[in-house]
Amino acid sequence: MLFRPFLNDASSCASYLFGCGTPAKLAVVDPHADLVDDYLAAAAALGAPIVGVFETHVQADHVSGLPALVVRTGATAYLPLGAGVEFEHVALADGDTVELGNTLVTAIATPGHAPAHHAYTVADRRRGTEEPWFVLSGDSLLIGDVGRPDLHVAGDAHGQARLLHASLMRLLELPDHVVLYPSHYAGSVCGRGLSGNPVSSIGFERAHNPLLALTDPDAFAAAVVADTPPSPPEQARIVAANRSGTVAAPA
Repeated sequence: MLFRPFLNDASSCASYLFGCGTPAKLAVVDPHADLVDDYLAAAAALGAPIVGVFETHVQADHVSGLPALVVRTGATAYLPLGAGVEFEHVALADGDTVELGNTLVTAIATPGHAPAHHAYTVADRRRGTEEPWFVLSGDSLLIGDVGRPDLHVAGDAHGQARLLHASLMRLLELPDHVVLYPSHYAGSVCGRGLSGNPVSSIGFERAHNPLLALTDPDAFAAAVVADTPPSPPEQARIVAANRSGTVAAPA
């Protein structure tokens, strides 16, 4: 399997290029508009085309690079069922799997940060198994934290937090060895106590993430909605652009 992380320190956003080298099929998850040229350069260096672009949810803190990648590569766009976007895409339901050669990407519905939100487990059949190797958790399970529940459904932060609690319990059904790659790290407004380390594991978070120790959904919700940071600057404009599929103008 091929795998390359991309960290954008300006917004503390993480995105990922991954896939199968033989046959050559790559995908990007949660792409940032500012890094489109970087994804394409990395794919060219790896000698494999980008054939899929995945979003874990409609982003609220940065303009997505998905539309530009689709235009420039002809890749298929994949989003969670019910994402409410206005452009052509494949809507993935819970449990749907996309094959990128020997790489298998499986959607896990993880609502809470946003009503339509997926984590994606990734397996490599070349390792002799279809068990997940890592999980791309988006804004659901973060490192040392969890995604905030107040950005996408105004006035129902507690209800979204309880949904998030159930989603996290689903992710904790994954084996401890599964590597965790979220879409944010320290400095992002999508969490409060994020680690500056952009990679962890399900087992480490199970043992050390304080919010995962809150087994009661109401106690969890109360903790998660307390002391939330300000909303992302220009959130309404960013969400509108990401729903429309507008190709961002060059910076």
